[in-house]
Amino acid sequence: MNRRERRSAARRGQISPGQATSFTSALSTSAAEQFEAGIWHHQAGRLTEAEACYRQTLANQPNHPDALYHLALLARQAGRADVALDLLGKAIKLKRTDPLYFLYHATTLQELQRYGEALASYDKALALLPEHADIFYNRGLVLKALGRFDDALGSFESALALEPDFAEAWNNCGVLQQQMRLFDHAIACFDRAVALNPSYAEAFYNRGITFQELGRLDEALAAYDQALALSPDFAEVHNYRGVVLQRLRRLDDAMASFDAALALRPDHADTHNNRAIALLEMKRHEEVLKSLARAVTIAPDFVEAHHNIGCVLMEQNKFRQALASLDRAVALKPDYIDALNSRGVALQELKQFEQALDSFSRAHVLAPDHPNALGGMMLCAGALCDWDRRNELAGAAIDRIRTGKPGVMPFTLLGYTGDMDLQLRSTRNLVPRAPPLWTGAIRRHDRVRVAYLSADFHNHATAHLMAGLFERHDRSRFEIIAVSSGPDDGSAYRQRLVAAFDRFCDIRAMSDEAVARMLNEMEIDILVDLKGHTKDARLEILAHRPAPVQVSYLGYPGTTGAGFIDYVIADETVAPFAHQAFYTEKLVHLPYSYQVNDSARRIAAQTLRRQDAGLPEQGFVFCCFNQSWKLGPETFDVWMRLLSTVEGSVLWLLGDHAPTMQNLRQEAEKRGVLPARLVFASPLPPEDHLARHSLADLFLDTLPYNAHTTASDALWAGLPVVTQLGEGFAGRVGASLLNAVGLPELVTESTADYETLASQLATNPARLGEVRDRLAANRLTQPLFDTDRFCRHIEAAYLRMWEIAQRGEPPRSFAVRAGNVSQG
Repeated sequence: MNRRERRSAARRGQISPGQATSFTSALSTSAAEQFEAGIWHHQAGRLTEAEACYRQTLANQPNHPDALYHLALLARQAGRADVALDLLGKAIKLKRTDPLYFLYHATTLQELQRYGEALASYDKALALLPEHADIFYNRGLVLKALGRFDDALGSFESALALEPDFAEAWNNCGVLQQQMRLFDHAIACFDRAVALNPSYAEAFYNRGITFQELGRLDEALAAYDQALALSPDFAEVHNYRGVVLQRLRRLDDAMASFDAALALRPDHADTHNNRAIALLEMKRHEEVLKSLARAVTIAPDFVEAHHNIGCVLMEQNKFRQALASLDRAVALKPDYIDALNSRGVALQELKQFEQALDSFSRAHVLAPDHPNALGGMMLCAGALCDWDRRNELAGAAIDRIRTGKPGVMPFTLLGYTGDMDLQLRSTRNLVPRAPPLWTGAIRRHDRVRVAYLSADFHNHATAHLMAGLFERHDRSRFEIIAVSSGPDDGSAYRQRLVAAFDRFCDIRAMSDEAVARMLNEMEIDILVDLKGHTKDARLEILAHRPAPVQVSYLGYPGTTGAGFIDYVIADETVAPFAHQAFYTEKLVHLPYSYQVNDSARRIAAQTLRRQDAGLPEQGFVFCCFNQSWKLGPETFDVWMRLLSTVEGSVLWLLGDHAPTMQNLRQEAEKRGVLPARLVFASPLPPEDHLARHSLADLFLDTLPYNAHTTASDALWAGLPVVTQLGEGFAGRVGASLLNAVGLPELVTESTADYETLASQLATNPARLGEVRDRLAANRLTQPLFDTDRFCRHIEAAYLRMWEIAQRGEPPRSFAVRAGNVSQG
């Protein structure tokens, strides 16, 4: 055989092992023959023998470029890209006219992620071989990696111009257009790729991702299923399929997909993180943390997983531990907007309002339209009594609401303005949507089934007000059920509440959808939500419409803006029928006051001295135990003028946060009042807190958000309250309570009248004494603290709602009159 014959035979695999061995060992064999033997061994998969032949070739002919090139191929096969690159460089210096050298040099640089150098080599290969589709294709991949999407797309299109049936090029065109958010073009490319290659699983996968980006979840799921039918072990498809199933609220199916992905790739951190998010929706918190811990073990710098750990710990009220994870997330990625916002929430819960404000502010600077950062800033500025900042934020919030942008929490807004139109608008981006479970079937039971949904069935203001009502419901007509999403604090209140209900359902470990299905299966007639837009609310349960009648009561003083809530329980003072336009719910008026009170609340029996509370033995004590975010500069101006007018008087405020107290002292000093005339009370247990009201002379209410439970506390303890009637529900509660306790003369309708009345009572002991005597007599005889009477009235409202539903009629506003007769 001559050399040409041997080369041809080697390509066909026809050289015998003996012949090849003889070439390797014969010292007299030429470099060309050694090289040909290396080719044969290489093609036969005998890489060690091939390498020996190539090296012998170079020993005989050091400048043999093909031997260098094929040694580079062997190095690449062995995973030694750096060695391959060196050999290719030497080969190219010897032979600059072979496009394959540049092509392989480029692909090696690409493997080493040296994309700029790879691009240069691809360009040299194209200069030598300008009509080679594969070179354009690989060049496009490099440009894509460099983020030069337009240029990459042009390179893929050049490949397709040369080879229109190049399915991989169509697929990568689609990937680029997807990343450029040209979704329709991307789908067309993927469709072309799978038409050319119906078994192209990756193209179906990318098609699914595009549909997912468009929110076309059913089509995304179908595409992922097609990819898995072709490639059942495609772990990433199982992962993305799980995300889609989660968004479709098919949580059990999502978990199965994530578990399938992890069975194939146990160390895929993204899948562990996505699985944790699904578990979180299922309220399986301990499993969530295990999945997230696995994610950060695999990828210690996985910033999203650190953030998610912080969020889960916050749901468990473990705010200090949460803060550590959120700090880690922000340290890894200082411009991580969601982590900055979540960090603000954790700090806010820890009452570190200054640091929280800073974290929210950083998020807001990075993303001015972030849905939560501005609201967090507003809450912190209010809590700190940082009124200059508060005023700035109020303007920004109002502008945002009026332009239809999200970002202002409705409950936070209540502390800034009484404008009911703004309050309604602020709810519009926050109302969840879900398909209804109850679709109109009439439910008939011997007793009306009323379920109360709340996170506050423990030692909480809501429980303080409502415990007596739960105990007094007429069990011959009503079955009363608790749906509790909050903690079991082991308190006496918790034990009392559990005993007060016919059934007590702890739903902390259940998803919103699961709770809704449970309530639907229980055939609840009336579902009463006690949270609205407040902390720990679970409005999505009601969004699933598990009950024919759904009601908002007590927890949120305003409209929820939710079309799936039929009624809001109010009274003619807090929400007159003339205000109906500002409520999506129908208004239901109870007589006297909407607010329930527990006439069994105990006031600690103890002898109290002013000096023990830091109060002067002599002098008038104005008091306001509202939380600091309810205090505003306009009301504070009045209070400081009262202190200036009433000699020796002090203002007694609730205080558990040093920076806030310092800000208030500074505000007093700005108004010419000695800071020492502000006295701060530390938190106490409920019975002791009620008892200390006896040390004060007059309670001063706030606007635009009145005292609610705080005002009831004062009146129950025998302390008169002066209020000003506000615009919206939250600013009219004080008037409602005073009317119901028989002291309407303590309700004013202007700031001037509010100040005048407070001054008169503070400087006329006889008049104040008369008011106190009337309050002492009225608290046990007037409707406000008559729990039995209130129970009859709210039950009459429930029966009217139920009767309307039983007739298949739409909800409508009505009033319950004293004596249980409903009208409207």
